[in-house]
Amino acid sequence: MNMNNAFQAMDEKQASKILGVSVQTLRNWRHLRKGPSYMKMGRAVRYNLDDLQDYMEKKRIDPEKRGWLR
Repeated sequence: MNMNNAFQAMDEKQASKILGVSVQTLRNWRHLRKGPSYMKMGRAVRYNLDDLQDYMEKKRIDPEKRGWLR
């Protein structure tokens, strides 16, 4: 974890804006055990900025590296 982002936990609304999905999509992903890692503190759900960035990087597609396009 990058120490600069260590305490940058955000709520669903903030995370949904970063990911470009709705809050309901985040809720659905949690129910389906998909999507980025999150923390629960009581009933509150929080997302760490590093986890959101890692999730987006894992979903990144680089068409130059796809073997089937050759």
